[in-house]
Amino acid sequence: MSLINFQELNLTKEEKARFALNMIHRLIFHHVFWFKEVEHQFGFEEALNILNDVLTQGEKVHSRRIQKELNVPFKDSLPEFLLNMDDENLYKIMETVSKMWIANDGLWFLSVEQKRDMNDAKRCNDSCWCWFSPLEAWSIKRFLQLDKHPGLKGLEKALNFRMYAFLNVQEIKWPNENTLEFYMKKCRVQDARKRKGLPDYPCKSAGLVEYRRFAETIDSNIKTECIGCPPDEHPDDWFCAWRFTI
Repeated sequence: MSLINFQELNLTKEEKARFALNMIHRLIFHHVFWFKEVEHQFGFEEALNILNDVLTQGEKVHSRRIQKELNVPFKDSLPEFLLNMDDENLYKIMETVSKMWIANDGLWFLSVEQKRDMNDAKRCNDSCWCWFSPLEAWSIKRFLQLDKHPGLKGLEKALNFRMYAFLNVQEIKWPNENTLEFYMKKCRVQDARKRKGLPDYPCKSAGLVEYRRFAETIDSNIKTECIGCPPDEHPDDWFCAWRFTI
């Protein structure tokens, strides 16, 4: 028995490149399936605790492997080419990843809608946000090293690190020290529909899950209220708005 001889697979250069990306795709899905099964067996909170261990160890293991196998220099578990990159290009990477994320979200929605119907696509979308929003909040909270109960100030900071923050125009207001209001001034999805002459996408059902789960993951004491979100009527200067209190 021996390892597969890559040359014997008779792949073209393009096929080799596609296959490398295909393997990365499988790596990501295997990671996700592990998380979902651990969550199923032990609950969401414990799955996040275990994920923290996996990520912490993985940063060291993967950086060493990439440096050794691909000869990519690392410093403190980070590729040196990223550390040496100027801020403008680093921001372009973040912005591009965010655009890829929202495009992928749209592709899933459209594919389900075409294979099934709008109701099924909307139901899947709402359920997806039920899982992604707290995971994103947890990831940001971990990255920023926020306290267990960072309050509304912690939420304000975390909202600026969401994927959406690189795509949409948002505004935060403080009516008083115990109330934070979040306004989505421009929304990439809704703006695209507006340009096509389509009505607002009725995203309130997803938003109720998305913003509540995000806020309570940042701080379990935070309560969430919808000020307005399509299909609700809203002024021209924002698409959706949310009130957080503590």
